[in-house]
Amino acid sequence: MKFTRALLLVGAVLGLILLTVSTVSASTSVEAGAPAEANTLTPPPGFSVLTPEEEAKLKSSGEKFQFETEVNRLMKLIINSLYKTKEIFLRELISNASDALDKIRFRSLTSKEALGDTTDLKITIVADKERKTLTITDTGIGMTKADLKTNLGTIAKSGTAEFLAAIEAQKNDTNLIGQFGVGFYSAFLVADRVTVVSKNNADKQYIWESTSENDFRIMEDPRGSTLGRGTQITLHLKDDALEYLNDSKIRDLIKRYSEFINFPIYLWTTRTETEEVPVETEEDTSPDLDEEVEDVTEKEESPKTKNVAKTVSDWELTNEHKPIWTRRPNEVEEKEYNEFYKSFTKDYQDPLSYIHFSGEGEVEFKSILFVPKSPPPNFLQGSDDWVHNIKLFVRRVFITDDLPNFLPRWLSFLKGLIDSDDLPLNVSRETLQQHAALKVMKKRIIGKALDMFKALAVSDEEKYMEFWNNFGHAIKLGVIEDRAHKKKLMKLLRFRSSHSSNYTTLDEYVLRMRKGQPQIYFITGESIDAFSTSPFVEKLIARGYEVLYMNDPIDEYLTGNLDDYEGKKLQHVGKSGVKYGDEDEKSAEDLKELEDKFQPLKDYLKEKLKEWVDTVRISKQLTKSPCAVLSNEWGVSGAMERILQAQALGQKDDFRTAMYLKQKKIFEINPDHPIIEALLEKVNDGKGDDLTDSVYVLFESTAIASGFAVRNPADFARKVEKVVRERLGVDSGKEAKVKVVPAPPREDPAEKEAKQEEDGEDAHEHDEL
Repeated sequence: MKFTRALLLVGAVLGLILLTVSTVSASTSVEAGAPAEANTLTPPPGFSVLTPEEEAKLKSSGEKFQFETEVNRLMKLIINSLYKTKEIFLRELISNASDALDKIRFRSLTSKEALGDTTDLKITIVADKERKTLTITDTGIGMTKADLKTNLGTIAKSGTAEFLAAIEAQKNDTNLIGQFGVGFYSAFLVADRVTVVSKNNADKQYIWESTSENDFRIMEDPRGSTLGRGTQITLHLKDDALEYLNDSKIRDLIKRYSEFINFPIYLWTTRTETEEVPVETEEDTSPDLDEEVEDVTEKEESPKTKNVAKTVSDWELTNEHKPIWTRRPNEVEEKEYNEFYKSFTKDYQDPLSYIHFSGEGEVEFKSILFVPKSPPPNFLQGSDDWVHNIKLFVRRVFITDDLPNFLPRWLSFLKGLIDSDDLPLNVSRETLQQHAALKVMKKRIIGKALDMFKALAVSDEEKYMEFWNNFGHAIKLGVIEDRAHKKKLMKLLRFRSSHSSNYTTLDEYVLRMRKGQPQIYFITGESIDAFSTSPFVEKLIARGYEVLYMNDPIDEYLTGNLDDYEGKKLQHVGKSGVKYGDEDEKSAEDLKELEDKFQPLKDYLKEKLKEWVDTVRISKQLTKSPCAVLSNEWGVSGAMERILQAQALGQKDDFRTAMYLKQKKIFEINPDHPIIEALLEKVNDGKGDDLTDSVYVLFESTAIASGFAVRNPADFARKVEKVVRERLGVDSGKEAKVKVVPAPPREDPAEKEAKQEEDGEDAHEHDEL
């Protein structure tokens, strides 16, 4: 038992030590179940704010200055209308802090004493819910009393011009926004009073304060040099801006706008943790009667514990992801690009491809573009979410992702960013000032995207085919809509063909073309399998010509924009105008003889089919099929006609669509086919009147095989039935004998109502039981 009590005593002492240590490390503990004061924020070590007495002294004895007239007008403009959202204030103040840190870092390159004892270059943010203040502190270059008066009391005198002049004199390429500019005044969007404490190496620590009215005050800080060096801005928040005291809100704003600032941004946060601690036990002072007769082995008792809720306050690094685009591409590993992409876009997959480059010339910028592994939902279906895929930064500060006219629609799947050090902006940073600069960047971005696609096609065909299967629609859309980049986009196209089951490029097709072949042959439709049996390709394939297969609905629009490639016209084999290139006088004479021989049949067919056909002629493309239905050279294919018919359901007054649908077709016949020979014989024998239904069925079935829809399905079915009856010897007037049982009579309304009342009473009696 002595051993047990000693063990419990040691446990209690350890518990007291742990509690003491926890208190020293800025934490408060309460027993589980007791209410934790989660809103109480322990101030960070070294954090100092003005006491009420010091604030009163500043107000009463601080040196008073008047704002310039322009400053008053500017602040009213900012508060009332300049910024689209209040939250921009944090981005602006962090950006200014980053600029101040850039300045001291640059100065330290030539002066080792510049950093002094404050060598940690960082930005810290503290929200005080009790005082309703938000404080942003940096360890940057700081400001003297004269700087505070000049920079915060006038416009365009933030010290940047003088600082850049000094850099240019040393021929350095550093670009800085300035310690303070117009962005500083955005603080008054959320604060009715702003206090600035600043310490520059060349002066004492001073305090600047204003309520956004006509004046401001400056006084030497009675606390001395609490900062060491740098600037601390305290915003006394308005009642409608208290949401910016929440850790989560501030963290989200930093992640959105300032995640890629060059310097670490720390947020003082509070969280509640639960830990298990020993329970203190009172010393047992009663006489131990059993102490004399200990003759058995004592059992060691486990120390008793309890759960304690502990409120912990600590610094949280909020911008852990560094801007990899500022590094040289050869310094960044593929793993880094993949991790950055997933963090930046919130995609769970690695990118399929990416390109990292710098733009030089009229506008200098850095950019990384990514191709996702999978297309987004509703890809190219009218959603405008894609306009937010490219994010614009200026000096690593996020400006906007609302760039609806920046990239063309066919690049809507592309994700990435642009960061420019010299892109001109207006005072709000919400609207770009010079669209000409964006046009230059747009041109470079599109060019680099095309380079990336081309490189992927050359270096990794398997990965490119994955890209094509997911985003081929977009490339085709580019050919249709983007005339400036049409030629480059056409080289990225992939099609199936009669050559093999693999995809082919237009370049590869051209290399395989036959001697003298003047056209690139293609066919459109719904099914690859149907292409190989189409009447249009029979002679082409039999003779060894290659035909491109296009079964994507967008291909109908694509081919309308493909006039030629490498000097070769693209020819739809389902339209008039197919040429082999080896036609000679003899073949022309042979064709003329056939035309003359079958003239009676052609005239007969044209008369019988005059509602749908305007030309009947001998075919040069058929080998196995008896006939084919073609569109004229400027008409639409069967597949396109189906699309137009579907659109016409919602566009009944569309004159152009109606015109295409009413166009008559070309009916080609195969002079070597026995059906055509038999038809000619019948017509020559004067038996054409008996062929009406057979000709109609032949035409409609041929139209189906040629990719067109049946004009009148019910009429077509009746004529097919008639032909079948004749074939089987069934009388055309003989009908099916079916016994039809009449339906029951209608129920009398009065009887129906009475029955419903009776059913209701029965249900009521059942409920009572």
